[in-house]
Amino acid sequence: MGRLFGTDGVRGVANRDVTAELALDVSVAAAHVLGSTGAFEGHRPRAVIGRDPRASGEFLSAAVAAGLASAGVDVVNVGVLPTPAVAHLTGALGVDLGVMLSASHNPMPDNGIKFFARGGQKLPDDVEDAIEARMREDWERPVGAAVGRITMDGASGSLYVDHLVSTLPGGADSLTGLRIAVDCANGAASEVGPAALRAAGADVVVINASPDGRNINEKCGSTHPEQLQAAVVAAGADLGVAFDGDADRCLAVDHTGALVDGDQIMGILAVALRERGELAQDTLVITVMSNLGLQLAMGEAGITTVQTGVGDRYVLEAMRKGAFSLGGEQSGHLIMAAHATTGDGTLTALQLAARVAGTGRSLADLASSVPRLPQVLLNVKGVDRTRAGSDEGVLSAVGEAERELGSSGRVLLRPSGTEPVVRVMVEAADQDHADRVAQRLADVVRERLAL
Repeated sequence: MGRLFGTDGVRGVANRDVTAELALDVSVAAAHVLGSTGAFEGHRPRAVIGRDPRASGEFLSAAVAAGLASAGVDVVNVGVLPTPAVAHLTGALGVDLGVMLSASHNPMPDNGIKFFARGGQKLPDDVEDAIEARMREDWERPVGAAVGRITMDGASGSLYVDHLVSTLPGGADSLTGLRIAVDCANGAASEVGPAALRAAGADVVVINASPDGRNINEKCGSTHPEQLQAAVVAAGADLGVAFDGDADRCLAVDHTGALVDGDQIMGILAVALRERGELAQDTLVITVMSNLGLQLAMGEAGITTVQTGVGDRYVLEAMRKGAFSLGGEQSGHLIMAAHATTGDGTLTALQLAARVAGTGRSLADLASSVPRLPQVLLNVKGVDRTRAGSDEGVLSAVGEAERELGSSGRVLLRPSGTEPVVRVMVEAADQDHADRVAQRLADVVRERLAL
C-alpha cells in the first residue's frame, strides 16, 4: 500500500478512495498527533474547516468536523471558500489546525483532504506520516464538556476579501478604470473572487460562478480558458483571469483574447516587486517546467531564477530555505510569501491587474517582455519510466539534442510518478526545430524503454 498523503494532501475519487470513514479517521489521528507534539498545550484546541462546492464536500466536511470534535477540538466551519482562504484564516483566526476539502483542478468526482498547521503552513512530511501511522488506533475518548463544539461561520469570506485588498498599494482604488472578466470555474472563488476585484475598484464581468455541486471545473476555469478568452473580447475587457476549482491558481487573458500563462505572470510580478524593492534577493523561484523564455527575460531584468522539481511543495521549500518572496509554476500556481502561505489565485489576479493599472500598459504589452520559446511536450506511454535516467541510449540521445540546441533551447525528460509514461519536453528557438528534436527523443525512449 502506498503513502496515504501525496504531494498535496489526501486525494482520490470521493466515496471510493476518499470516504467518510477515512475523513473521520484521519481527522482524529491529526488531532492526536498535534496534541502529542504540544500544539494544543495550555488551551482548548480549535480548527477551521472549508471546502470547495463539490457535492462530496458536504459529507466529507461533516465527517472531518465530527472526527475533530470527537477528539475534543472545537470546529469553525466556514463553508465554501478557496484553499488559500482557509490557509489565511488558519493564521488570522489563531486556530491550531486548518482543513480544506478539495481536489483543486481535478474532475468533479474527485475530492481531497488538506491540512494546515498553526499559521497556515502545510504540514511537513514527518507529521503527515505520523498521522497516517496513528489512524484507527485505540484511544480514550473525551466525554461531557470535553467534546468539541461545531459552529458555522458565514462571515469569514469578507475577512479574506479585506485581506486581499489590503495587499494592494492603492487599496480599494487600485483597479479603478479597469474592466476585468473573471472565470470562477464554478468553484470555491465564485463569490469571493469577483467580490475582491470589485472591492479594489474594478468593473467585473463574471462567468462560471454558479456552482451546483456537479459543474466545478467542467470545461471552464484555468484548465479550459476558451470561454474566458471569448468573454474578454466580447465584453471589451482590459484583461481576464481564470481560477481553478479551489482558486489556488490563476491564468490570465489579455485584451485580444491571448492566453497569459503562469510563467509570464511570474515574470511580470517579479519585475514589479523588484522595482518596489520587495523581491527578496532579486530572486524568483520556478520549476524545471518553466519556459526558458522566462529565465532569459529574468536574466535581462537582473533577476536570478532558482529551479525546483515540479510541484508547489518544492517551490515552497526552496522559498523558505532561501528566504525568497516569490515563486510559482507555469500552471498559474504563484506564491507571494509576504501575503500568503500557499498559492492564491485571487491574490495573483489582484496583483497582476494592479500592475496593469499602475503602469498604464496593457497586459499584452507587459507579457511581451516575457517571451515564450516554442515548447513541445510529448508523453511516451507503455515504457519503463524507472530507467529514463539511467539508460545509456536515452542519455546519449539527450546529450546529442542538448548540444544541437545549445543555449537557445533545452531538453527535459521526466518520468511520471503515477503511470508508465516518460514526458519529453523540448524548447528551441523555432517550433519546427523543437518538434523535430522532441519526436526524435520520443522515438529513442519508446525503443529503448519498451516494456
